[in-house]
Amino acid sequence: MNRKKIAVILSGCGRGDGSEVHESVSVLIHLHRHGVEYRCFAPDAPQADVINHATGKPTDETRNQMVESARISRGEIAPVSSLNADAFDALVFPGGFGAAKNLCTFARDGADCTVNPDVRRVVSAFHAHRKPIALCCIAPVIAARLLGTAMGGEGCTVTIGSDEGTAQSIRRMGSTNVPKHVTEAYVDRDNRLVSTPAYMCDAGPYDVFTGIGKMIDELVAMVGQAPARLPAHA
Repeated sequence: MNRKKIAVILSGCGRGDGSEVHESVSVLIHLHRHGVEYRCFAPDAPQADVINHATGKPTDETRNQMVESARISRGEIAPVSSLNADAFDALVFPGGFGAAKNLCTFARDGADCTVNPDVRRVVSAFHAHRKPIALCCIAPVIAARLLGTAMGGEGCTVTIGSDEGTAQSIRRMGSTNVPKHVTEAYVDRDNRLVSTPAYMCDAGPYDVFTGIGKMIDELVAMVGQAPARLPAHA
């Protein structure tokens, strides 16, 4: 029996300018717990900014997202431009401000954000082939934007917790936020999306780990399930 293969998209290393480390490691641990084969990807491009995480202030440095992401993936990394949806069963996005700065421009542009072209291509391919996608923390805004009615889609439902400002932006994109606790996950079965709030909540690392575990449980279970319906454009 072939092992399930899941792609993980990172955006750097560190909550302020890349992938949130606790969330990313939690994703990888829970994938390993399920015996899943995973591969990490990141844009081979400069970060939008570089934050000194000891002070929370920006620096004048330039760092590459893929090089920084390799710190989390222990060197096993490939450019997201090389990610072929046909080779994987599912897709995961950890959070961190890199998801909102590097993978899309939500941190700057809110509901009017644009999405990295390679990320947009990958999400569109997985969604078109009804392959499940998991997103945590702020990363669900990527799905909300790409699948929302504002972009011509049917809209999707995600959770980023109870942050009303972000929830309002998701509504403007033509998607929906369902408030959930940090230890919970939400499943949009029509769109085959799973999300959990993670550090969008005021929480500790074990609660974040628990919620991400539920997200990955749902994702892996969904890989083995037939889609409930075909997308409207199929």
